[in-house]
Amino acid sequence: MVKGTEHTYHLHITGQVQGVGFRPFVWRLAQAYGLSGWVNNTTDGVHVVFNAGVRTAEDFGQAILGQAPPLSRITGYRLEALARQAFEGFQIVHSATAALPDLLLTPDFALCPECRQELHQAANRRFGYAFTTCIHCGPRFSIATGLPYDRERTTMARFEQCPECLAEYNDPADRRYFSQTNSCPVCGIQLRLTDAAGMDIADPLDSAINGLCAGKILAVKGIGGYLLMCDATNAGALQNLRARKRRPDKPFALLYADLEQLDGDALPGAAEKEWLLRFEAPIVLVQQRGKPASGLCSTLVAPGLAEIGVMLPYAPLLDLIARGAGRPLVATSGNLSGSPIIYDDQAARRLLSPIADAILSHNRDIALPQDDSVLRFSPRHRQKIVLRRSRGFAPTFFSGVQPTGPGKARSVLALGATLKSAFAWQHLGNLYVSQYLGDLESYDTQEAFERTLQHFLRLLRATPREIVVDKHPDYFSTQLGKRLAADWQTPVLEVQHHRAHFAAVLAENGYLVGPITTVPPVLGVIWDGTGFGDDGQVWGGEFFRFDGQAMERAGYFEAFDFLLGDKMPREPRLSALSLSGLSGITPDDLEAKFSPQEWALYQKILARGGLLRTTSVGRLFDGVAALLGLAHRVSYEGQAAMLLEQAAGRYYRQEGLEALPAYPLDTAGGILAPTGELVRQVAADRAAGSSREKIAARFHRTLVEMIRQQARLHDCRVLAFSGGVWQNALLVDLAITHLRPEFELLFHRQLSPNDECIAYGQLMLSKSAEVALR
Repeated sequence: MVKGTEHTYHLHITGQVQGVGFRPFVWRLAQAYGLSGWVNNTTDGVHVVFNAGVRTAEDFGQAILGQAPPLSRITGYRLEALARQAFEGFQIVHSATAALPDLLLTPDFALCPECRQELHQAANRRFGYAFTTCIHCGPRFSIATGLPYDRERTTMARFEQCPECLAEYNDPADRRYFSQTNSCPVCGIQLRLTDAAGMDIADPLDSAINGLCAGKILAVKGIGGYLLMCDATNAGALQNLRARKRRPDKPFALLYADLEQLDGDALPGAAEKEWLLRFEAPIVLVQQRGKPASGLCSTLVAPGLAEIGVMLPYAPLLDLIARGAGRPLVATSGNLSGSPIIYDDQAARRLLSPIADAILSHNRDIALPQDDSVLRFSPRHRQKIVLRRSRGFAPTFFSGVQPTGPGKARSVLALGATLKSAFAWQHLGNLYVSQYLGDLESYDTQEAFERTLQHFLRLLRATPREIVVDKHPDYFSTQLGKRLAADWQTPVLEVQHHRAHFAAVLAENGYLVGPITTVPPVLGVIWDGTGFGDDGQVWGGEFFRFDGQAMERAGYFEAFDFLLGDKMPREPRLSALSLSGLSGITPDDLEAKFSPQEWALYQKILARGGLLRTTSVGRLFDGVAALLGLAHRVSYEGQAAMLLEQAAGRYYRQEGLEALPAYPLDTAGGILAPTGELVRQVAADRAAGSSREKIAARFHRTLVEMIRQQARLHDCRVLAFSGGVWQNALLVDLAITHLRPEFELLFHRQLSPNDECIAYGQLMLSKSAEVALR
């Protein structure tokens, strides 16, 4: 195919191009074009040097762009002529490592169909091998110890390939050509099963499966850390797991062998099925069937909830276990409640032995732990909502705009908030958003946060030149940022929590990522549990207006007393008490939710005054849930709000989303969303004998109408939604149903609306110094 005078060309490709089979792909394409030259990985992407005519060089470059491996994401491409060189054939050459890394980090990929098929073929040499991979699947980010991505810079370095694996690795026609995770039963990773006393058990895989079927609890070392597993159809096993893990109510994730098995227990739609089968392989929330075919103990798996979180086997080990057990299995994070996922073998033996009857481990180390990612979809409009962004997604983030000029040289680290923590780093034009790292109120999570950050610093061999933190002075992430800034002698920028939320959703939808231009005014509807406000109070029910030049606080919910700090979100009855004081109505049964001593004490505290005030919609949800008798105390974050959403959902499933009008509310005051009046309406409906389901439904509907009123008041036709409240799929559906087409609605795309997005928003505001914050 080479025609005319040949020149030597250099093609530089950047993006997610390592660990995705890019070099073998270029090699095969070069063979098809009859080119000579070479391709290699370096610390700044993939480089291709070759001889060709002008037209052929351009065609070759376009073919690379158009036919790139499906797991790759190309963000940059440059073709330039070089001085003439001579080559013998076309080769893959060894990666260059001298320069500083300037590339995206590739996430872990779920088991591909070809490897899954081989796993169950009795004649295949990898039959039953729990760690089979190829260039299309397997761990990447979780095993990386250095860059560029090659076997010697992963935790696979200790495993020397046998002659058969090496032959595959060097065969361009094989899909394991240059597969850095290649191994087999002869040369590969070995399973080990031990009992609670640390004694080895023979036939690890079969014994583990038999134990699960017999009602035992198993700790299994997965891709990103340990999972705790048990038979989800065995009530005794589930009760034991809840008791040992001290997790009375929080729902468990479930592992199903395939979609056919799942269809017997749940009603996944097309979107849910698509995402379950994708290479990210997240946990996806799906509607339960009334009578699960498997005998699933639904009330013990997800107490009080109509949805279950499910996943399909994303690793060959999980596939073998799920198919061997032949029933749905609990597969929940292997940790102590409130602590990060356990990934170290010694820590697993020490901390998980009191929970698990046996531990199934292996001898491939995990360099960087990750929880499973979690998604859900709104029931009617199928709006995707990310609940947790981790394995399969992190740490690569695609903003759609690559910085150039001075912007590319910036190295800015944003450290996020305290709940649902994650950090973000823009470096050399690349953007990284870490995996979900947990709640930083735990010392173990603080250590894990710092350890993950240090791992990033080692991988990229760089030190940030600017740091951005939350405005809350007591957040661990804020204090860490200031300590690092002092060590590195870098400036620190503080960004208010809810402004960061707004900036994150704006940037995900194309605002704030390029030069500031004239834009239609956008109303940010930022609702969550807690955030430190500019006035020192507790914000959480905010409306911001952004016009391209300024971001101002345009409105907020009427404030109520913030009682007893962190105790308030754990006890929705406290929110109900505070809201009752605001509304001037104390339901007859509210006092019964407290002991006489508590009631007397809290009345004194409220009467004394001087408390912080909060605008939190998260606490408003808690209070209404308590007023309706759905939850007085909770055992996990968001439980009361989820139960309120479930109650409203039961009503709307029967009557339809258009069935119920909002409560009539007087918003003549303009700046306030009238919290007290809304609570009075709820209390009056309850006193009149309306069902909890109908009141919950009308409460949701009224919140949406309050958004409409604020948007009209502030002359905004574009609305952007962020904050943990917007994990509520029913509320999202109601907003879409009742606010379109009058308004354009912006939701998060890659990130969660919860505090995982804060670091990205901080980063975006740090880049937009010309935006006035008022």
